Amino acid sequence: MTEETPGFEEKPDVPSGATSDDAEPKADSPANAEGAAPAGDSSSDAGLVAQLDQVRTALNERTGDLQRLQAEYQNYRRRVERDRITVKEIAIANLLTELLPVLDDIGRARDHGEFVGGFKSVGESLETVAAKMGLQQFGKEGEPFDPTIHEALMHSYAPDITETTCIAILQPGYRIGERTIRPARVAVAEPQPGAQGVKSEADESAAGDDKDNGPEEG
Repeated sequence: MTEETPGFEEKPDVPSGATSDDAEPKADSPANAEGAAPAGDSSSDAGLVAQLDQVRTALNERTGDLQRLQAEYQNYRRRVERDRITVKEIAIANLLTELLPVLDDIGRARDHGEFVGGFKSVGESLETVAAKMGLQQFGKEGEPFDPTIHEALMHSYAPDITETTCIAILQPGYRIGERTIRPARVAVAEPQPGAQGVKSEADESAAGDDKDNGPEEG
């Protein structure tokens, strides 16, 4: 009878120096890794949101600063342009004011028939240049007296007018655009005191005569 060798339990090969605990992975390691990941992601997202809010706030502040700076620059440009135009107008007005006596001499020479020859050519050229620079002459006989543009040097009464009227232009006025640089110097006449009452009575009398002289019915 053959004698059998006692059997033995087979075990998996284990590397030398390793224990059985090392050979078998821990069952709860994957679960621990999966549980730690969501916590880290949440903290990272919160940090990104905070950084994004800071960037948006800084962007809004810089945008507001830029808009204010642009508005200030536009206002500065408008002020400079307005001041430039004002200075130019003042300079032109001062120059033309100095030329007014010369223009008055030209006007008197024209009125007296002395505006001839070379003097006429030079005078007309000067008047043309002054007109191109914006100088306008005003003041006519028969127009109503306006104290804002007329200066009365002579005064009289007239029975045939109904309001204060310029009856003679002693010196023409000049303006540049809406700015008067010299008023027109004029002689004015006012309605004759009592003339309006007399005229009204005369009109009423004439109307009554016309009524009395109307056609008679036969």
